[in-house]
Amino acid sequence: MNITVYCGAALGTQESFYKSAVELGTWIAKRNDTLVYGGGKAGLMGVVADTVLQSGGKVIGIIPEFLQKRELVHTGLSEIFVVQSMMERKKLMIEKGNAYIALPGGPGTLEEISEVISWARIGQNDNPCILFNQDGYYEPLKEMYDLMVQNGFLTQSDREKILFSANLAEIEQFIENYVPPAVRQY
Repeated sequence: MNITVYCGAALGTQESFYKSAVELGTWIAKRNDTLVYGGGKAGLMGVVADTVLQSGGKVIGIIPEFLQKRELVHTGLSEIFVVQSMMERKKLMIEKGNAYIALPGGPGTLEEISEVISWARIGQNDNPCILFNQDGYYEPLKEMYDLMVQNGFLTQSDREKILFSANLAEIEQFIENYVPPAVRQY
């Protein structure tokens, strides 16, 4: 299985963010899954990639040409794709993934995981979407999704297709039992 991980090109301010990237990378390699990610060696991106590689796993990086120097492209990957734009990067990361997990990150991370969540609701993504909620990092977003349900912009059944968890056993079970949402009808 290919696990697409979205995460920061920075380490963040909490040591637990680093530890969660190591924990997730170890889990991916232990399961003999392949990491698909943004291709950089900086921040949490580098931590999760290095951990998978050091644990004997396979890593596919996808990076736009203009970010090769800025994000310091990781040169030790199993496979690297250099694309022309962020749109191509996101598209290839989605195409290569069988599940999508967001570690803590910034606006880009949030945008990428939000896109695959949104696409699931319209039948363009049949794969599970998980927000690795280390130390409640994604709690405000979880509350926002719940508020969408309360206000009629998201169904409860679609909300249940989005997992907020830092528990790898729960994440694994969610992936194994995942059934895509029904395609929205108007």
